[in-house]
Amino acid sequence: MANNMVASDLWISEHITPWDIYVHGLTKVLAYKKTAYQEMYIVETGIYGKALVLDGKWQSCTGDEFLYHEPLVHPAMICHGSPRKVLVLGGGEGATIREVFRWQSVEKVAMVDIDGEVVEACRQYLPEMHANAFDDPRLQLVIGDALKFLETFGESWDVVISDLSDPIEEGPSFQLFTKEYFEKILRVLTPGGFFVVQAGPVSPGEMKLHARIVNTMKAVFPFVQSYNSNIPTYGRPWGFALGSRKMVNSRPEPEMIDKLLKEKTIGGFRMLDGTTLLGMLQVPLHLREAIATETKIYTLAEPPKFGRPA
Repeated sequence: MANNMVASDLWISEHITPWDIYVHGLTKVLAYKKTAYQEMYIVETGIYGKALVLDGKWQSCTGDEFLYHEPLVHPAMICHGSPRKVLVLGGGEGATIREVFRWQSVEKVAMVDIDGEVVEACRQYLPEMHANAFDDPRLQLVIGDALKFLETFGESWDVVISDLSDPIEEGPSFQLFTKEYFEKILRVLTPGGFFVVQAGPVSPGEMKLHARIVNTMKAVFPFVQSYNSNIPTYGRPWGFALGSRKMVNSRPEPEMIDKLLKEKTIGGFRMLDGTTLLGMLQVPLHLREAIATETKIYTLAEPPKFGRPA
């Protein structure tokens, strides 16, 4: 029997598909702004804490963001083993760089986000997420366009993390899921470097975007690994894609991963360990089949449009 107790008078409705809505109950709106690039809300929820919402899309919240940010960051870092230089594209909340700074080998992190007003609001209202990572002296914060940064700066990076908002047509990120973008990423990776991108939902009715992002990456990277994490406030499991010039070990030994994390990070993980990583890398049959049969490649001429019919 459904629980008929309703504790909120304020709601945000997120259209997950043209036929499905996730309605989030709020207790307070902490900040609102229509920036030059997107519409931003920072809100407080009844169950999951504070949340960032951009263009009506739930980005992350303090209650379950670790189920997104730990899988986003650490598989690539683990695959590398001792990353020194890390580039984060997007990541306005600061939780991505927070996770990167767990690695003791890291000497420099550049974070490039196009929307300085969102970054500043997150610094002010979401300290639980960034945990003062913006103040780390190893950080170079760049407010600017990710594509221009890749074209302008000639540095090489051990790990590149693409933590961009979904590729909706009205938003600032839809060009950054294309073959041309991935080619730029490959050029700035060190020979043993790894690239990871948040790659859309992988629920059975919505996995076409993920399959196409993975297929687009396969047109550029010699090796691509899909994996996913279930994030309650997204209303469905979420996909990631890991790309590199070298093969990704999809069956790591949990004990070896635990030893690596103990030796090379400051710990504090809530989700990720060797057992979790091994499980995440085992892609279920229906998703493997969707990826294997996908033929479309996203380009700047034909970029993805999140939430649109195929």
